[in-house]
Amino acid sequence: MKVIIKKPIISEKATAAGEKFNRFTFSVDKKANKIEIKEAVERLYSVKVTDVRTMTYGGGKSSVKHTNRGVVEQPNNPWKKAVVTVADGETIDLFTNF
Repeated sequence: MKVIIKKPIISEKATAAGEKFNRFTFSVDKKANKIEIKEAVERLYSVKVTDVRTMTYGGGKSSVKHTNRGVVEQPNNPWKKAVVTVADGETIDLFTNF
């Protein structure tokens, strides 16, 4: 069984969205699709998910090192973020479940 939800993303922006719009942000497996993410969140937190949005970050060339062979570019570590909206009246307590 593969791990779909890696960890919740707790930042100022993600916390504000969770309090105001019932949207919670997670770092997820790069190969997971929206249906798998929805089922994993519903199973893990016992809530009804109404919407899932995903974004993929990284993968491009960014860090540059100056070595004896010249300038070397290294790729970023790609990762995927999912913003999950839960039904009205339900919430996810990220500080006690993980």
